[in-house]
Amino acid sequence: MDILLVDGYNIIGAWPELRILKDHDLPAARDRLVERMAEYQAYTGYHVIVVFDAYYVQGNKKKHQNHKVDVIFTKENETADERIEKMAISLNNRKTQIHVATSDFTEQWAIFGQGALRKSARELLLEMFAIEKGIEKNVKRIQEKRPASKIPLSDEMAKIFEKWRRGQK
Repeated sequence: MDILLVDGYNIIGAWPELRILKDHDLPAARDRLVERMAEYQAYTGYHVIVVFDAYYVQGNKKKHQNHKVDVIFTKENETADERIEKMAISLNNRKTQIHVATSDFTEQWAIFGQGALRKSARELLLEMFAIEKGIEKNVKRIQEKRPASKIPLSDEMAKIFEKWRRGQK
């Protein structure tokens, strides 16, 4: 099993789309990141956990699922880096490979020492672009394979049916 631990605010600050969104709507930037990570999870099969610092969201630590992605807000006075390091240690075993997405160089070396693989924000973004292209290709291929109708129609009949569908006579 592969698990991707994502330093949420680090990625938001590094991805241009999310950085711009963060400047006027931080919750929307968080939601967009989680949506993108849901696509990543669906395409790769990785279990994705996004960790946000409590620094921006005051209160007790929270954990919930959004789009089948685990979203964790750390407790107060705990950084996302600290939580990710603890999780990298606790989740690591022979059957699990931990990947950590962050551009924090110190964090990358700390988790690398725990046996996790590191992935920079830029690498994750490039991987997301490749995944989106792969999804587009798959959708296009499926649409091309799908027959227009379950029963064979002449072009003339198909045009008549299309006019009816559009409410034209």
